[in-house]
Amino acid sequence: MSGPAHVLVLRPIIERLRAQGHEVLITARVYTQTLELLDLHGMDYTLIGKHGGASRVRKLLRLIQRTSGMRRFGKGEGFDLAIAHGSNDIAIASRLLGIPEANMHDYEFAVAQHQVGCRLAKRVIFPDSVPPERLKRFGVGPEKLFRYPGIKEEYYLSDFQVDPDALEKAGVDTERVVVVVRPPPDVSLYHRKSNPLFPQVLARVGSDPGVHAVVLPRTEEQRTYVKELALPSLIVPDHAVEAQSLVALADLVVSAGGTMNREAVALGSRRAYRWSIPGCSLARSEVRRLDRDSALAVHQLFGDFPGNPHRGREATARQHRATRHGASPWPAWNAAKHPRRYRNRHRPRIRCGRS
Repeated sequence: MSGPAHVLVLRPIIERLRAQGHEVLITARVYTQTLELLDLHGMDYTLIGKHGGASRVRKLLRLIQRTSGMRRFGKGEGFDLAIAHGSNDIAIASRLLGIPEANMHDYEFAVAQHQVGCRLAKRVIFPDSVPPERLKRFGVGPEKLFRYPGIKEEYYLSDFQVDPDALEKAGVDTERVVVVVRPPPDVSLYHRKSNPLFPQVLARVGSDPGVHAVVLPRTEEQRTYVKELALPSLIVPDHAVEAQSLVALADLVVSAGGTMNREAVALGSRRAYRWSIPGCSLARSEVRRLDRDSALAVHQLFGDFPGNPHRGREATARQHRATRHGASPWPAWNAAKHPRRYRNRHRPRIRCGRS
């Protein structure tokens, strides 16, 4: 487990393997909320290494250290299989130990990662929305590639149950428009440039008295940065939370990464409506699938907002009150003030691939 999303992705796989009588051991590194989420889900693990931060040199040093630790951990244990989601250290350690390894991915443009992980893995797993020809440069041919339909979030959220009290537990005022914000992965090799939109989004939602936004930072640096802004409409949890319920109950999800956007779509696919903005890491066929949701998001954000059926109690009432007084539920973001953004709302412009 080298990242928070890996806990969610691998949890049902581990549970199924153990239910079949297999012994499964988990390793993890110190990185953002990874260890907290493992504890939250009751998953025992062996701690090996930590993240190298934004520096390429420190990333390489940490990779070497963690690979050495993984090799010592696996030596003489008689492992039959290694499984990871985008982890290079386990790919290298498994090759050194002669253990077959399966590596899962959801983003084909993480070039540095794939040059190692995909080449060394015995089996590479991608959603079928990723064209196979994009993976050939990483040594992935038909004999190595396994493709699955849909998106990974649909699988690990298949048994998910929404916590109806999640907003109250986070201190959210449900009388207001509820927004969940996920910052960009600033320390990742595939996201090396600062995202100027993130501070603008925080300034917009954080200063609106009609909005209550929960910001889920990836790193302590991001947590400190957001808290120091001292914006009245922002909530920053001090620890890892069960974000999927927040996503399901929110009026709007704005995420600079792919996983939380796809979670919003996967949850929305089982319910009446979902308002989420697709991330740049969504593959082409996924974007086609989300076009209608994107049009709804643009239309509802800049025009009328019909309310979230998950919350029901207040969202519809908010719209009714606003309509009765001749105002938009999103008064500062309506079509009259932002005609360019409102234009072509049924054909949103979505950029695929690397941002």
